This record gives sequence, C-alpha cells and structure tokens, in this order.
Amino acid sequence: MKSIILFILSLLIYVSANAQVWQPSPGHIQIPIWPEGKMPDPLSDTKPESVKTISKSVAGKPWTCIMDVSQPSITIYSPTTKNTGAAVLVFPGGGFHGLAIDLEGTEICEWLASRGITGILLKYRVPNSGPNWNDNCQCHVQPYAPAALEDAQRALGLIRLNAAKWHINPNKIGVIGFSAGGYMVADISTHFKKRAYSPIDAADKESCRPDFAIALYPGHMGLEDNKSFVLNPNILFTKETPPTFLLQAEDDPVDTVDYSLLYYIGLKNAGAPVEMHLYAHGGHAFGLRKTHFEITHWPRLVEKWLKSIDILER
Repeated sequence: MKSIILFILSLLIYVSANAQVWQPSPGHIQIPIWPEGKMPDPLSDTKPESVKTISKSVAGKPWTCIMDVSQPSITIYSPTTKNTGAAVLVFPGGGFHGLAIDLEGTEICEWLASRGITGILLKYRVPNSGPNWNDNCQCHVQPYAPAALEDAQRALGLIRLNAAKWHINPNKIGVIGFSAGGYMVADISTHFKKRAYSPIDAADKESCRPDFAIALYPGHMGLEDNKSFVLNPNILFTKETPPTFLLQAEDDPVDTVDYSLLYYIGLKNAGAPVEMHLYAHGGHAFGLRKTHFEITHWPRLVEKWLKSIDILER
C-alpha cells in the first residue's frame, strides 16, 4: 500500500496553506522535547513548518495537516474531569510526510482529557522520519535515521521524568497512534530496551516502554510488495511487548486490513496480550469523528479495554 501520502497528495487541490508554525488552542503550550543543539539526526533540507487546511471533509469537517516539522514538541492536555492518573502519548498519522494534527491529534487529546486521562500530543519530525512511500521510485523507503522513533522515545522519557509534576502515574503511561502513527505504536512497543540515539540527560534514563498500546488502522506493517503476508522485519514482538488494542475497517483503502492482521498474529505468536476489533466498513483516517459507520463507536471499546487491563478503574 502506498500509505497515506497518496491520499494527501490526492487532496492537494483542496488545500489552503500558510507559513505559520502550528500552535495549540489557548491554554496549551508546546514543550520542545530536545535541549537546544542536542537533537539527534536533524532532518536535512527541511522547509519552514507550514499548516494546511484540507477542505475535503471527514464527517463534515475539514482537517489540518502540518508539514515539515523540524522542531518536535509535546503539548499536554490535562484531565477536565477526575484525574485517573493514566496518560496517553498521541501519534497523529500522515504517512511520515505530514501530521493530521487535529483529526488524529488534538481531538484525541481532548477526548482523553474528558475521560480523566492526560493526553499528550507529540508533534514529531516529518517528512521522511519513518518508513514512507516515495512517489518518485514508486516504492517504500527507509529513513536514514529513525527520527520519529527517537522523538517518541524521548517524549516517553520526559513524561516519566515529570510524572509527579504533571500528576501522572508513571506505571500507567500508554501510546495511541493512527495510520503512520499506528506504526509508531508498534515501533516503540518493540524498541524500548535501548534508545535509538545516544542518551542526553535524566529523561533518557527513564524507561521508554509504554505500559499499554492502542493502534488504529496502522500502516507499514507488511513487506514492501504488499502481496506477501509477512510482518515488517523491523517489528520484533516479544512477551515484553505491552498489552495492545487494535482496530481497523476491512474496507480501508489506504492501509490494508492485512496490516492489523499481521500485527495481531505477531503479538499472539510472541505471547503478548492483544485485543483486536475489525469492522466491515469505515474507511481510513476517521479519528474520533462520528459517521454512520459502527466503527466510530470505538472509544467505548478502548475504555472497556483499559478497565480490563487495570489502567482505569472497573
């Protein structure tokens, strides 16, 4: 599958853009995740960050895409109801070419906060910071350095280091991702024993293993030809992989349902806990937005699952 980049490119005729750096809503502040001058593997030849509004709607609303992120950050959405102590680091999708920052980012954080869970939005580096579809060669390419994984590992370390300050239980920190962000869920769920970069400070001494993982319509989970039913060799599941929740629509036109099946089988074969939900209809990149498809009720399933693994009270 050519990943979500073809989907984004097909929408460019609907796009309006400006050169401003993305900013969260009032009351929320972006926190740089790397000390000045110490970010590993800075992306080369990046353009200034820009924000694009995709007017072709999802559930009747346009959505926002950030392009050319070179300065990654986290934004904290504190609980708006009784704090459960749980926290979730959010990875928006975008094919490692852009970030669907509201559809699969801020809207997810706001939902988490409404459930007493601290939502933490990761604005990770793009483009070409993870496995992505290259339109020139008509093939998947690997990044010269796993910048998105580096950002995710760093963010988890920072969250654990600041858990008391941010009123978070350091043993109840999970991840959620969509499409390319779903691949990041798998990536960090299997690459946590060693940082992908040289440690910098106290944050990098903290564990970057998620306590639980949620992946919706994950991308890049199979081999490049998309014909062989073989798990991406970069993803090596073990018994130490955190409990995982998977969800996807079988009619997804961007990331084949085989990716979720490979993810599920890989976890089962490794003896790692997993729960999967597949729906006949729902498409791709729906986030939390309500449509007439049953799959859009997925947040209820996630909350039940979080109770079943003792992250939330039963």
